[in-house]
Amino acid sequence: MKLENASQEHVDSICDLVNLSYRGENGWTRETGFVSGDRIRPGEVQDYLSNPKAHFLVGIDNDELISCVCIEENEDSAYIGLLAVHPGLQGTGIGKEILAQAESYASATFGAEKYVMVVVSQRKELVEYYERRGYIRTGNIQEYPVHLNVGVPLESGLTIEYLEKSRARISGGGE
Repeated sequence: MKLENASQEHVDSICDLVNLSYRGENGWTRETGFVSGDRIRPGEVQDYLSNPKAHFLVGIDNDELISCVCIEENEDSAYIGLLAVHPGLQGTGIGKEILAQAESYASATFGAEKYVMVVVSQRKELVEYYERRGYIRTGNIQEYPVHLNVGVPLESGLTIEYLEKSRARISGGGE
């Protein structure tokens, strides 16, 4: 799957995909049991698209947006977020491919030496998925960021944690 730069015409489709993937009823990557509400809204996607330090990439198949990822420049690192694959296509290797392309894109486009992401700590299978791809837990664990309007926790004590991968480990990881 080849990724392309997202445009204004993709805003609604990105919102639909991300919200379906993160908060829908199907797919193994959903947070539905932990968080309610939308993960993202059109205005937030538009903010990313207008930010010169953000690179929003989408995967299109048969004129349908089936995957996306946002890569943000931060000095020598890239923050990788909003990685989503349509729930009907999860488990087919697309997510692994999108992640690898995002890392390569960040290194080639703005020289990222490190990749950083944030996941809900309680999503153990998701943390393990990223660990198999060379990411390590940093120990930086914080309360779920309700103030960012990315959903409302359904249980008390919900946390997020930061994972990192150095460019030197880009070829590491299984599956």
